[in-house]
Amino acid sequence: MMKKGEVQVANIQISPSASMQFEPSIAVNWLNPSVMVVVAVDFSTGLPNIGLYKSIDAGATWSTTLLPLPAGFVGIESPHIDYIFPNSFVVLTHAFDENGLSGTVVSYASNDNASSFGPPVVVNQGYGQFVNNDQVVVTTDKAGSSPFFGSVYTGYTHDYNTEFTPGNTIFFNRSKDGGNTYSDPTLLSSVTEFEEFPGIAITLNGILIVGWITQPPGVSDFNIRTSQDGGTTFDGETVIAPVVVVPSPLPGYQFRCLTYPSLSGDISNVPTTRGNVYAVWQDYREGYSDIYLSISTDFGVNWGTPMPIADSPVGSQNFFPAITVSPSDGAVFVSYYTNRVNPPDLDVFLATSRDGGVTFINTRLTTTSFSVAGLLVIGDYIGNAIVPQTDRLVTVWTDTRTGIANIWFEDNQ
Repeated sequence: MMKKGEVQVANIQISPSASMQFEPSIAVNWLNPSVMVVVAVDFSTGLPNIGLYKSIDAGATWSTTLLPLPAGFVGIESPHIDYIFPNSFVVLTHAFDENGLSGTVVSYASNDNASSFGPPVVVNQGYGQFVNNDQVVVTTDKAGSSPFFGSVYTGYTHDYNTEFTPGNTIFFNRSKDGGNTYSDPTLLSSVTEFEEFPGIAITLNGILIVGWITQPPGVSDFNIRTSQDGGTTFDGETVIAPVVVVPSPLPGYQFRCLTYPSLSGDISNVPTTRGNVYAVWQDYREGYSDIYLSISTDFGVNWGTPMPIADSPVGSQNFFPAITVSPSDGAVFVSYYTNRVNPPDLDVFLATSRDGGVTFINTRLTTTSFSVAGLLVIGDYIGNAIVPQTDRLVTVWTDTRTGIANIWFEDNQ
């Protein structure tokens, strides 16, 4: 008998068991949803590469290839992928040299449903030990009302490792040609603060929102900046909420646990929710890691009071939330790791709202809990994508049930 909060699912392993993978990101072709593409860090060749796992039968079976290393680099990691109408995909990632330095943001673009990719394009070059670009995210503008439809937006952490400017800042680039060329980098956050891992959302009329969470030892806040012109210029900073950053490693575990934002906008035609922007993050304000959500109903100008949405037992650890909003019916989906079922083992749960984020129902996606004992890294994120025709969510995550970290997939039908 299933327990409360569980659903009957069939998890599918989509990456090879022979090597380790983590940090998956998924995208679906909105016009041909049989085509699904996942990228993840893949160690099949030793040093990290980008594994590309593709399905042409809506997730039933998957093929595996590796993206080519850019010249002068020995490894690539931190990949994110998104879809561009009608049959294109773009991957943004972080490349490094043999010393693990010169972190450079690199873009790969495909115009044939991820059957092939053009040569890697440098978006922002790193410089030895002094400037490292990492923790890359990508979002494409799919809002039908947007004058910037098809634009590619990427944000990333820009690490300054110099005597004069230590710390991390958030940088941004945009592409108007499907990821083949990019604008000059734009600095969004203060060089006097320390940030990790941005989030990006697009809502009606192509309004673009980039967010980040400032890290200790200073005050920790969830901040955003908004662009009305496709990323050419940005308004000043707005604070969504104060944040209590989760300790890293997460108490009771050994792996790194970054606290970062995830953002998504409602581009549907549902009158009651269209234009909403949703922000989620993990927060330690109650003495354990929980998932919080704040909502803006005016395109990111003002934000509601944060509320917990995981409905998880007090003291359980819930982390790495990923939010996605259906472009068809405005449903809000937040997937996350949790140890609520069989601690200290982990599961993946899904919080779903069909009333604009007012209430959520939490369901279990994993069919078995998995151990992360002794692991120093499980990757910093999991991935979601929408299948618009049926308003289904597909989710990918890192899972060790085979005895090694692999990428698993669930179609939340």
